[in-house]
Amino acid sequence: MTTDSPPNDRRRWLALAVVMTASFMDLVDVTIVNIAMPSIKRDIDASFSVLQWLSEGYALAFAIGLITGGRLGDIYGRKKIFLLGMGGFTLASMLCGVVSDPKLLVAARVLQGLMGAMMVPQVLSIIHVTFPAHERGKVFGMFGAVVGLGAVSGPLLGALLTQWNLFGLEWRPIFLINLPVGIAGLLLGRRFIIESKVPKALKLDLVGVALASAGLLMLLYPLTQGREHDWPLWGFISMAASLPVFVAFVAYERHKTRKDGSPLVELSLFKVRSFAGGVGVQLVFGTATGIFFMVWTMYMQIGLGWSALRAGLTGIPFSIAVSVAAGMSVQKLVPRFGRKVLQAGAVVMAAGVLTYIWEADRYGAGIASWQMALPLIVMGAGMGLIVSPITDAILSEVPREHAGSASGLINTTMQLGNALGLGLVSVAFFSVVDDADPRREPVADIFGGAFTHAMWWVAGGLALVFALMFLLPKRRRVEPSASEAASGSASEPVEAELAGV
Repeated sequence: MTTDSPPNDRRRWLALAVVMTASFMDLVDVTIVNIAMPSIKRDIDASFSVLQWLSEGYALAFAIGLITGGRLGDIYGRKKIFLLGMGGFTLASMLCGVVSDPKLLVAARVLQGLMGAMMVPQVLSIIHVTFPAHERGKVFGMFGAVVGLGAVSGPLLGALLTQWNLFGLEWRPIFLINLPVGIAGLLLGRRFIIESKVPKALKLDLVGVALASAGLLMLLYPLTQGREHDWPLWGFISMAASLPVFVAFVAYERHKTRKDGSPLVELSLFKVRSFAGGVGVQLVFGTATGIFFMVWTMYMQIGLGWSALRAGLTGIPFSIAVSVAAGMSVQKLVPRFGRKVLQAGAVVMAAGVLTYIWEADRYGAGIASWQMALPLIVMGAGMGLIVSPITDAILSEVPREHAGSASGLINTTMQLGNALGLGLVSVAFFSVVDDADPRREPVADIFGGAFTHAMWWVAGGLALVFALMFLLPKRRRVEPSASEAASGSASEPVEAELAGV
């Protein structure tokens, strides 16, 4: 691996700015689309299933490509793959901003997700080889701030760009804004980022990627499209057939392990009780949050008729609560109370969900933004108690040699959960909308009922998250955890650092 940059080399800070900007672009693009969906629906006559796929297509492509993207960087060079991913992400953003056909827009979003999966895994790898060990703590703290800023900025930036209707382009600037940023990042990145790769990198498991992708599409496509086609027989056949595809995937991964030791997924990790339970936590938690963020946007903008700007501003208390609670969780609470903090987070977040359900029923179409602040703050606080310490808890009993693979799998599982949640929106939310009669019931009441119905799904998911957390270790072990071991590993240092930020 290429050695760290000299401590007095100021160019490393420009390299840091480039990779952090790339991370910010990805984080913003995950959330910025939701707030602009009503505008997209009106402008290009997009169906609800298309709106789902604008988020789900990105999330699914990103999740499937994450591990492969990381392997490509190890094999061919992280700088090279990062620049390739950033260039592709910028191109896909331009396509998203210029197309008018709903299906082409979804295709461009899928391409954007795939390119993001090539770009994002390289970010912390590049930081690791660019900065000496004594500076990395400060740098990763800066990275955490960027992550928080991205979470806060996405909905608000999307609301502003949509509301301003720049040059009459309506929602399109939410994608086109990536062009100047991406071009500048490519030029600066080519000059200031140093190249690095792993000398003995694992081989690509293309068959594993194909089987995993096929199984996920066979499961998620019918969930998203089934409602639009009145739940046809082929959809249920496809979902049922996904099970033997996943079984074939597991069998092949075992064969791949015996053959050359380079499977897409290290199955031996699931023998670690805390890791297996933690992956379940990430999957269910990702599913619950995927449902919430999608239906929340639909409820406010289509159901209540709020502008994108008002919806974006309404979400600020949630984002602030997440950031504050996340900092307290890692720095003060988890070291003292251990696993109980994460379980308290699930309980608190569920309490916020139940409060939201009560308020939506009580105030109906007359609910105000300030009335939503209480449940959003409670939900955000609960989420903050979970999101920062969860990965270190999952990794704490993982063998050091598998730290990188485990971290990559955790991040992938979270993204897959998000994609599954977006697919389940058809059942949890739109099924209620479809069954209602708009001639007898106001749209606000229809969407309000659908929102509360979906929020019960979220509450159920959080109850399952709480139960699965009993599989996590009660306290962090004193000896170095897998995430710490990964930070000092030459071959796979970075995915664990990413997960621990």
